[in-house]
Amino acid sequence: MSHTTIVIYAGYGNDKIHIETMKVTEALKQRKSVRAFLNKEVNKKIINSILEAASHAPSGVNTQPWQVAVVTGDKKQALQEQIENAFRSGDKGKADYPYYPEKWQEPYKSRRKACGLQLYSALGIARGDKQLQLDQWAANYRAFGAPVMLLFFLDSVMKTGSFLDYGMFLQSVMLSAVEHGLASCPLASLSNYPHIIKPALAYPNDSLLVCGMALGYEDKEAIVNSYRTPRVTTFS
Repeated sequence: MSHTTIVIYAGYGNDKIHIETMKVTEALKQRKSVRAFLNKEVNKKIINSILEAASHAPSGVNTQPWQVAVVTGDKKQALQEQIENAFRSGDKGKADYPYYPEKWQEPYKSRRKACGLQLYSALGIARGDKQLQLDQWAANYRAFGAPVMLLFFLDSVMKTGSFLDYGMFLQSVMLSAVEHGLASCPLASLSNYPHIIKPALAYPNDSLLVCGMALGYEDKEAIVNSYRTPRVTTFS
């Protein structure tokens, strides 16, 4: 498709849209991956506003390859239960494309390890506690309790350049969410279950499931949201 496709799977209240004014740099630094959300609905108009703003992201020859399914309410509950049940039964799934390297090398291997250690340390999960680690990973498939689960698709005819376009679109979604006072967490983990997600949302089997995203209001009291991963700041 050559345009943004937005599919809404629930209704919302009539809350007014509130948009904060902030600089781009401020929004970039404020955005973080949130892993605990308030049990508070997000107005449908706000979601549409976020996606409309993000649709202005650049794309090669203006292909605009992004397709977005917005899943909430009972539909989200049923879908996340199906995915989590598959995960806990040993179904690791299979993504439509390789996201991570087959063999980790430095410095990426160390960064990956440090990221996991920060998460488990914040939650007080011991290195050897495999059950608690598994339980925490399973939270990915519930979008960490966010009221909104976004799922991003790509037509199979599109190639590598469209993934670059998608990255710019996803960042735009997350920055627009910050401007609306919302939090997010991109979820590559959801891309492992296209065999569950595509039939549930009536997407063609030959489409590509790029990733998912949690969207909602941050639970600022949750310990898991208290840490920030470091960034490389050395320039030459």
